[in-house]
Amino acid sequence: MLDGARAVATGFVAFTVWGVVTGVAMVKSGLSIGAALAMSPIVYAGSAQLTSLPLIAAGAPLWLIFTAGVIVNLRFVIFGAALHPYFRNIHWPKRLLLGYLSVDVSFVAFMPRYVDASNKGTVEQHWFYVGAVGSTWIIWQITSVIGIALASFVPTSWSLDFAAILALLAILMPLVNNRPVYVSMLVTAVVAWLTQPLPLRLGLLIAVIAGILGGMWAESRLRRERAK
Repeated sequence: MLDGARAVATGFVAFTVWGVVTGVAMVKSGLSIGAALAMSPIVYAGSAQLTSLPLIAAGAPLWLIFTAGVIVNLRFVIFGAALHPYFRNIHWPKRLLLGYLSVDVSFVAFMPRYVDASNKGTVEQHWFYVGAVGSTWIIWQITSVIGIALASFVPTSWSLDFAAILALLAILMPLVNNRPVYVSMLVTAVVAWLTQPLPLRLGLLIAVIAGILGGMWAESRLRRERAK
């Protein structure tokens, strides 16, 4: 469990910045203190929170807010499929809890360590993952509360959105390690830039879908090349 916590500790600085910025953003978007405090543990998805907040502030329909959050977090479907062999031997309520606690950095820390393990689903693997996801959950909740508390002292002119972007980059860059991911990232960036004028941030949804499709295409092409 301590090994799992240490494995994700390198991302705590970026995770802290992201949590504080998200806490400030929730209050600045018009949420009450109580709603912001509830959103942090209930949603527990920084990218979905930062995506939904401008839509909430703009009065977007509920279906669009929900769809935006789901699409932004579609990567966790892939994460869940990759993690399934390691946790299929435990009861589904525990798997559900671990799914709720899972974040990008815990997946990045876990998979390289155990991807080649001949025996999947060991007690060691389970506790390593618990240590990784448990520590990140605690850090996120603490930093979100700090951000909520500081929101009234932070001028809007500080443009903390940029700090959130830098924190996200620090967390996600370790994931960029092969050709399909490069393609997915490039397609997402280009489409997001081109679709900026669309209302209600629909361009973000289109960019995420395009990035997923681009990554899938690159992955299938890479497999065909290896087969040849």
